[in-house]
Parts: sequence; structure tokens; C-alpha cells
Amino acid sequence: MFAWMANLFNKETIPSDPMKYLIVGLGNIGSEYEGTRHNIGFDVVNYLAKDAGISWVQNTHGDLSEVKHKGRTLILLKPSTYMNLSGKAVKYWMEKHKIQPENLLVIVDDLHLDIGKMRLRDKGSDGGHNGLKDIQDKFGHNNYVRLRMGIGKDFHSGQQVNYVLGKWKNHETDDVEKMIIKASEAVKNFVTIGLKLTMDGLNR
Repeated sequence: MFAWMANLFNKETIPSDPMKYLIVGLGNIGSEYEGTRHNIGFDVVNYLAKDAGISWVQNTHGDLSEVKHKGRTLILLKPSTYMNLSGKAVKYWMEKHKIQPENLLVIVDDLHLDIGKMRLRDKGSDGGHNGLKDIQDKFGHNNYVRLRMGIGKDFHSGQQVNYVLGKWKNHETDDVEKMIIKASEAVKNFVTIGLKLTMDGLNR
């Protein structure tokens, strides 16, 4: 399934750890973006780190936190490159930690899903999302695992930017919190029982 990424790694000279995963939450850095729809990816990895009692460390191209779960190592990443340069951070840390291609998971907001809905996919288009577009540009393909988080599309024509960069409404917060918790469980399932079984359980 992931033969297309073989050129990123020479397995004979760069050994990789099949029990190590890179979990990327997409978002924008800065306090002004906290709690916005576009930062739902940050919110999920923040929840995973907080739940494990692990702090964040500022590093090259992003903040990192390392979580252990059932023998697996989860490298959590919040790119500091801003959304439209997310691929730079993802590629850097995949190579730095020698992450196997199939052990990458990107968490991203999605306008095409209602709030509370999620979809796990092993490939797909960028859907107009600047973060996914840059990852695709850096890798040269769109075949990587992503968890799409529904943020809805309750906005008028021409208001998309304001909507995605806007804060959640009060009546949405309960559904958002539940979605974040459910997403964190999906991440843990992905690293333990694998992509297919996690997709079957989450996407049905």
C-alpha cells in the first residue's frame, strides 16, 4: 500500500522503528488561533499529551511531545510553520525520527463534515486545505493517512476564511469536546490495532 513512499527512506542505511509513530495535528501557532475551528488538529494532540501528563517542547519547525502507549511511541507534532507550510515540518520530523511512511497520521479540520463527524482515510485530495496541500507538495503524492475532523460549513458565501478562523459557538462546544476525545481514542487504536480496523470502527 505504501510502496510509493519508498524513495523517502533507504531502509538498508536508515533503520526505522515500526513501533514509532508521528501524529501531526494541523493548526496555526499563536494565542489568537487557540480555540478556532482551523486548530482542531492542535486540540487533539494537546488532549493526547495532557491525558498522558506529558509537556510540550519547542523544537525545529514545531512543538513536540512524546507519548508512550502499549509499547508504541507516539511523536506528537504541532507544526510552527503555519498551516500553508505544514509539509516542511512533517517531512523534517519523519526523517529525523525515521518514521515508517505508514506510521504517519495527520489530523485536520474538514468543512465537508458536520461538527462531531470524523473520517479516517489512507489517501485523498487536499480538499482545498492549505496544510494538506503543502504536505502533498512536499511528498509528491496524497497517499498518507489523515483523520478528518468535521467543523461544519455554517457560513455565507465569501465568509469561509472568517468561519474556519473563528471560535466555536457555545452550543457547539459539547460536540467538539466529545469529538476530540473520540479522535484521541482513534489515534490510539490506529497505533495498536492498525488502520483498517480503526477505519472500520470509526467510519461506519
